[in-house]
Amino acid sequence: LLLVVYMGYVGLGASVLRALERPAEMQAAQHLLQQHWELLGNHTCLQGPALRRLIEGIIQAYKSGITLQGNTTSLGKWDFSGSFFFSISAITTIGYGNLSPSTVAGRIFCIVFALFGIPLNLILLNEIGQLMLLGVQHCAHCLEEVFHWQKKASLLIKTCALVTGLLLFLLLPPLLFSDKEGWSYEEGFYYSFITLSTIGFGDYVIGMNPDRTYPGWYKNVISLWILFGMAWLTLVIKFCINFLE
Repeated sequence: LLLVVYMGYVGLGASVLRALERPAEMQAAQHLLQQHWELLGNHTCLQGPALRRLIEGIIQAYKSGITLQGNTTSLGKWDFSGSFFFSISAITTIGYGNLSPSTVAGRIFCIVFALFGIPLNLILLNEIGQLMLLGVQHCAHCLEEVFHWQKKASLLIKTCALVTGLLLFLLLPPLLFSDKEGWSYEEGFYYSFITLSTIGFGDYVIGMNPDRTYPGWYKNVISLWILFGMAWLTLVIKFCINFLE
């Protein structure tokens, strides 16, 4: 029965997403073809195969974190802060997909690094989650002793913990992303949830806009936000599972 419900839920998601996204996909494809033929028509010296190779080269360079800036290219995606953020995204299994090792040695190291890093990350998240849970239980116990509340104290503290977590990890971060990335609040909220839930589509990633200057602390703070936010969201999901069971 659970498997039937699961497959039905996935099927529902597929149907809704197809209805919402398929028209936009077809429109984008038509727009791309129109731009392609207009470019070839306006610049007759260009040839289709050469243009295709250039586009493929630009896409491959972008995947490596390199973008064109006038007559130069932007570097810095593999500096220490960028590499640190990539390491966090790898062992947390977010895997945005916007940046990946391009060398054989880098790919081999990434496999070994993730092989040991993913279990280490799970242990750390469990420890952080347990500390959060102990803090909630301790506050509830103190309220029970002071005000002689029982069920009300536990419910009140859990509600406060939920609201505080929502503010710190989902509702306030989009304001920072709006300032640093130029995203709308909805885009920042979308990125926050997609990241903390480890879905990590890669359509929105911090620190990737070559036209913006980012402070040195930015990616490091976001890395800590990811760790604690994932631990909090794991607790929330755990409470939801217990409630459903």
